[in-house]
Amino acid sequence: MTRIALLGAGKMGEALLTGLVKSGQPSEGLCFTERSDERARQVAERHGVRRLEVPEAVRRSDVLVVAVKPHDAADLLAELRPEVGAGVLVVSLCAGLPTEFFERRLPEGTAVVRVMPNTPMLVGEAMSVISAGRWATDRHLDQVTAVLASVGRVARVPESQQDAVTAVSGSGPAYFYYLAEAMADAGVLLGLPRPLAAELAAQTALGAARMLTETGDHPVVLREAVTSPGGTTAVAVHELDRHAVKAAITSAIEKCRDRSVELGRSHAE
Repeated sequence: MTRIALLGAGKMGEALLTGLVKSGQPSEGLCFTERSDERARQVAERHGVRRLEVPEAVRRSDVLVVAVKPHDAADLLAELRPEVGAGVLVVSLCAGLPTEFFERRLPEGTAVVRVMPNTPMLVGEAMSVISAGRWATDRHLDQVTAVLASVGRVARVPESQQDAVTAVSGSGPAYFYYLAEAMADAGVLLGLPRPLAAELAAQTALGAARMLTETGDHPVVLREAVTSPGGTTAVAVHELDRHAVKAAITSAIEKCRDRSVELGRSHAE
């Protein structure tokens, strides 16, 4: 049995803990750390998993999932470094922090895997993208994939691509919420009750996403299947093109990538 410690039980840490419990991971093989006593009590009651202090959690675990804010990571690593033994795998959910940040603060040879998750982890539909550090092997990546599969899909990329991943899927849910907000507002403008307009936008997004993932068809193919020549959808798509929406999305994602690079550098210093 792999013993896993969640170091930090905020939203993402608890979301992963939820997925692990639901996937059948024995509670005796799980533990978590949390600064807030009240938050720790709530998490322990919800999941039947023990809260431990950092040194004890590190000593009893094979996999350490670092799920704290990036600006808190250095202090946490200083606390756990003396307890990290040979063969321990460190998994980072800290957005923007490179594996090298962890490797230089941990004992020589510690395997580190970097993860860029996203907030749909909270409902078991995450897109998590992982990258190996200097000493992480394919076996470590397989191990992390198995853990993260409990809360969604997993892909692997070289670490050099993680800032692009952040821009597309890490921040991506916000783009869809932005579109859903715009669609619902438009529905209200056209006379629909707001609850109905919001439901129409949300369910349409859910259905469209499932068609993308389950059919495997290119988005253009699926869009064209809805777009009859001279029809209502064709007029709407033309209007989006007239306002250069696709170019705006591309520009936004590029800016997001650039900001991810900038923040990563500032946190890593």
